[in-house]
Amino acid sequence: MDRQLLCLLQENSRITFAELARHVNLSTPGLQKRLRKLEEKGVIDRYVTLVNREALGLDLLCFAQVTLTNHQPECVGIFCDRVKELPEVLECHHLSGEFDYLLKMVVPNHQHLAKLLSEKITRIPGIDRIQTNIVLNEIKASTSLPLD
Repeated sequence: MDRQLLCLLQENSRITFAELARHVNLSTPGLQKRLRKLEEKGVIDRYVTLVNREALGLDLLCFAQVTLTNHQPECVGIFCDRVKELPEVLECHHLSGEFDYLLKMVVPNHQHLAKLLSEKITRIPGIDRIQTNIVLNEIKASTSLPLD
């Protein structure tokens, strides 16, 4: 039942408690109790609104693969702290393999991307190499976890 609730919420987090309870054959108070437990356990992290980036003029979706010069805790810490401050960076992932980090970024245009890279990202101490890829066509974008 929890998985069914999570699937429904991932699809539409604005669904009313009454409607959600009806879908899973629970009373509204029973549903609220169950959701509260999922929140307390950390299964439900937060409720958000997904915004269409292109409707706001953020037309360029990019990925940057970053390699650091060294992996000393101080260097890694500075990199992570500075990346967290950049609103254009939606996600930052520490990787195994050839590159150390993968950044998912959105910007309005190529000029903004060039400025972001040259004035902010490349100025982070400890960066050795950056390879940037611009998304030509987004085939699939989802925030829903596979719960089936």
